[in-house]
Amino acid sequence: MPADAHSDTHRISYRASALPAAPGVGFKAQHFADIMAGEQPIAFVEIHAENYLGEGGAPHAHLRALGGRFALSVHGVGLSIGAAAPLDRDHLARVKALCERYQPASFSEHLAWSSHGETYFNDLLPLPYTQATLARIVEHIDAVQETLQREMLLENPSTYLQFAETTFSETDFIAEIARRTGCGLLLDVNNAFVQAQNHGTSAEAYLDAFPLARVKEIHLGGHDVQCDETGAPLLIDSHGAPVADPVWSLYARVIDAAGPLPTLIEWDNDVPAWPVLAAEAQAAKTILDRACARQAA
Repeated sequence: MPADAHSDTHRISYRASALPAAPGVGFKAQHFADIMAGEQPIAFVEIHAENYLGEGGAPHAHLRALGGRFALSVHGVGLSIGAAAPLDRDHLARVKALCERYQPASFSEHLAWSSHGETYFNDLLPLPYTQATLARIVEHIDAVQETLQREMLLENPSTYLQFAETTFSETDFIAEIARRTGCGLLLDVNNAFVQAQNHGTSAEAYLDAFPLARVKEIHLGGHDVQCDETGAPLLIDSHGAPVADPVWSLYARVIDAAGPLPTLIEWDNDVPAWPVLAAEAQAAKTILDRACARQAA
């Protein structure tokens, strides 16, 4: 659909994301027994879609058991929403089959690209924020939502460079995508912190400008501190460490502004034992419980 065909109010309604306003974790197989063993400080688990596109085996046995106890969230990492080429319809069809099989409470993807022709990268790569990019992403999200018949949540990126041709701020660009497509948003607070530190901007100002009314899920993760070629600090969104204290402070700021929201703890590399991950979820729960108490007062 051409970008100018979208009215100010998006009129197509899809099944909305419906995760509980509580903590969740990215599921790792080594945690399955611990998660199922007793009461946990989580209400949902999130999986990467691309790890479950096969037909059976242990991954699906785990997912069936988890789905009987927790809400499920499917997080895509391979649709390459920002790529210049059309969407891979075969890949999208497999994601649709996964969603139809498990009926997750939410589906999300990234504001990034990861493929070019027949080449697939392991990274989620950044985009210039231009009218041409906007039109392409709107077309791709429209196709995803129409195929899945459900709302897609779009995640803000962590970036390490900026494009000279960019004409939108990132928050304005994301807000315009949401307005034109009706998609929801996934706010990764660590991503906002990482890129603010890398680009010398304010994470607080970024979050104040972010369209929080469209946010249906939050991600929290850890990052690594490295140095660039000049010796200046460079933060890497590694998903391999505890959530940093400044990120917890930013998260509390978002929850104060927006109210309780589904909150995922991401830990994909150097994955710790379950009690460490559960403690991170409990820290998020404490902030969410405080917000709930304020709402009830």
